[in-house]
Amino acid sequence: MIKPYAKRLLEGDDLRLSLLKFIQVNNIRAGSLLTGVGCLSHAKIRLANEKNVLDIEGPLEIITLCGTLTAKHVHIHISVSDRKGQVYGGHLMPGCIVSYTAELCMIAYNNLNFERQYDLNTGFDELVIRDNSN
Repeated sequence: MIKPYAKRLLEGDDLRLSLLKFIQVNNIRAGSLLTGVGCLSHAKIRLANEKNVLDIEGPLEIITLCGTLTAKHVHIHISVSDRKGQVYGGHLMPGCIVSYTAELCMIAYNNLNFERQYDLNTGFDELVIRDNSN
């Protein structure tokens, strides 16, 4: 029911786009990004207010990286620290560029299907979980 995956990204890879491509190539319909470590030369992180995006030059160390994976969308939160130890966090956006390496560990839930649908209450595309084991 659960299948583990691991992926190493290389210098110059876009973290978010590479992750989405991996999900699509491996036909992962429902999954979790459990952990990610590595470093970035550049980061784009959307803040909680949904409008502002931090545009941060590296070097940056990935402190945390986790989220949900669907076939068409990844909802990932990231925190990074700069050379002074200042920490920044929020939603992972395209434009987070790997420097040296990034190591990702994921799992897929073969009995589930995750999708995103617009929710009138929140105003955002929210997670919809379907159980395929029936």
